[in-house]
Amino acid sequence: MKLGFLVGYSGAEMRLPLDRVLEAERLGFDSVWTSEAYGSDAVSPAAWIMAQTSRIKVGTSIMQMPARTPTATAMAAMTLDALSGGRFILGLGPSGPQVVEGWYGVPYGKPLLRTREYIAIIRKILARAEPLTHTGEHYQIPYAGPDATGLGKPLKSIMHGNPRLKIYTATITPASIRNSAEIADGMFPINMNPERFELFAPHLEAGFAKAGGGKSLATYDVCPFVPVSMDDDLERARLPIKQNLALYIGGMGAREKNFYNEYAKRLGYEEAAAAIQDAYLAGRKNEAVAAVPDRLVDEIALVGPAARIRDRLEAWREAGKRGHVHAMLLGGGASVAAMRVIAEAVL
Repeated sequence: MKLGFLVGYSGAEMRLPLDRVLEAERLGFDSVWTSEAYGSDAVSPAAWIMAQTSRIKVGTSIMQMPARTPTATAMAAMTLDALSGGRFILGLGPSGPQVVEGWYGVPYGKPLLRTREYIAIIRKILARAEPLTHTGEHYQIPYAGPDATGLGKPLKSIMHGNPRLKIYTATITPASIRNSAEIADGMFPINMNPERFELFAPHLEAGFAKAGGGKSLATYDVCPFVPVSMDDDLERARLPIKQNLALYIGGMGAREKNFYNEYAKRLGYEEAAAAIQDAYLAGRKNEAVAAVPDRLVDEIALVGPAARIRDRLEAWREAGKRGHVHAMLLGGGASVAAMRVIAEAVL
């Protein structure tokens, strides 16, 4: 099992934890990942990190598909991969309707279909077998709508990209897991309990079967986001994880369209998920944080003193041995000290 480090996206000011990125490379981590929401983008920090490193892979977790056309994303991916000597991994996600329509100003559409079209177009660009054409519900290339000039023509990428470039997707719903298993090279589960792989297994197997060609966990990477908070005071260690869970379970989406809330319920926390959402949407954020169960934090994160983190790592190591986890992507809250503890136990 490999290790990765999640840089995430910026707060009010653009900052990169380069000390931890460089420590991750020194410790033998396999990858480091940038992200975006509605502030800093994922591409610029990825390029910056590549320029500061020499071995570690750099990926996007995630580039939001509605933010760019598939061709623009393919161009960025090819460029980053070439500049880094083949170290780039493309991570994609649809985002949610609040961000897609509220920030990017485009229709949310059908996220699973968008993902299928998006990846199909990128793979065609990378393959360069023929000039690019695509006729779909979300994308038409060349564009042929009622306001088209009629002058568009199919083109091949000038740059020769890597047709084997890995493409991962953000996944949380059963349908998105099936979709990813069929068309992508890996997925990013969020808030994964390494002892509850049955939540993923049937959907992965259904997607692999649809893909055919012997696709399986041996050829598909499961790379969960793993929050880390090392502190001798267990309650203090749990607090930032609870704050993040309250935000996502309670407020990352409308009441009727919150994928993280639905996932918490599938993990077995129906009552807590409802209480967190009720409190958060009512503006009682402290109450929402308090409603996050300790047990949920302990299941999906590495929290507490170093010895406690080492103990919990046994479950993750076992998941790795079973092929259920390809790489643990440690949350950006992981300190240098925590990274060293985890690297010593895993690598």
